[in-house]
Amino acid sequence: MLRKLLTVYENSVLFSERPDVPSEQLYLFYDQAADEWLSIPKKEISDIELHLLKTLYELVEWQSSAVSSRVNTWYEFLFLNGVLPSEKQDTSFRFIHFHLNGDDTDQKEMESALKGFFSDEAVFLWESQSKGVIIEEQKQISLSEEELLAISETLESDFYESVTFFIGKVHPFSEQLRAFFQEERELFQFALAKVHNSKIFSFERIFPAYLSARLPAEIKNMVPEAVFALFADDPEMFSTIKVFLETNLNASLTAKKLYIHRNTLQYRIDKFVEKTGIVLKDFNGAFIVFLACLLFEQKG
Repeated sequence: MLRKLLTVYENSVLFSERPDVPSEQLYLFYDQAADEWLSIPKKEISDIELHLLKTLYELVEWQSSAVSSRVNTWYEFLFLNGVLPSEKQDTSFRFIHFHLNGDDTDQKEMESALKGFFSDEAVFLWESQSKGVIIEEQKQISLSEEELLAISETLESDFYESVTFFIGKVHPFSEQLRAFFQEERELFQFALAKVHNSKIFSFERIFPAYLSARLPAEIKNMVPEAVFALFADDPEMFSTIKVFLETNLNASLTAKKLYIHRNTLQYRIDKFVEKTGIVLKDFNGAFIVFLACLLFEQKG
């Protein structure tokens, strides 16, 4: 099946319907038995591989009428090292990456639903059957983090398929946009694999975990083992301390999020300080413990 080629060709994209936006830099193959289409960048396929794929699947000829479309130009710029799209030079853009957590995604139906929440000028690009990116011009940006969370919950209620977003920063329109896009894409991929229990991600939320995962072993080993041992023996302690730090040491908000009484929260905090000797109300102590929380979470 074509979908097996997704693991072979990194930048290939699977479609359940013939894509409307063609590109001269892509090959499009059709699997009649599965009724699926797969696009693969030409530069990733050797002549021998192309000959083999043509014997297994139908090579579809692109229609040239849409080659110069705005969507296609953005796709080629971001994924195929194409030329910078023709946009206003004095503007800025934001990328919102999204991931659909389902195995049977109807791309057209989901795209139509998502478009209802964004400006008509926003550009939607599909990277794979379940992943894509929304490109917004700065003047079109209107959705906050809370509103994107509400959108995710609405789509999950309507389609029984949860959506996770990564909110990128606003970047000036330049050739560097591609590099910014790739950096945010990598952070989002890391978040999907390593960070759980969240539907909305951002640079600020992911970078500490991303950085901690890449620390040398000798640095990781310097984190007090007593903290890891306490977290391993008492999972409730781990979740309590992590939420407490994430809420900026706000006891009321922490107790509310964990559905516990403030006295219970204070008991756990006192127990943590007693067992580890680290005071959480000190910034340096809080920093060390937060790093320990990130490393402990990644071990699991």
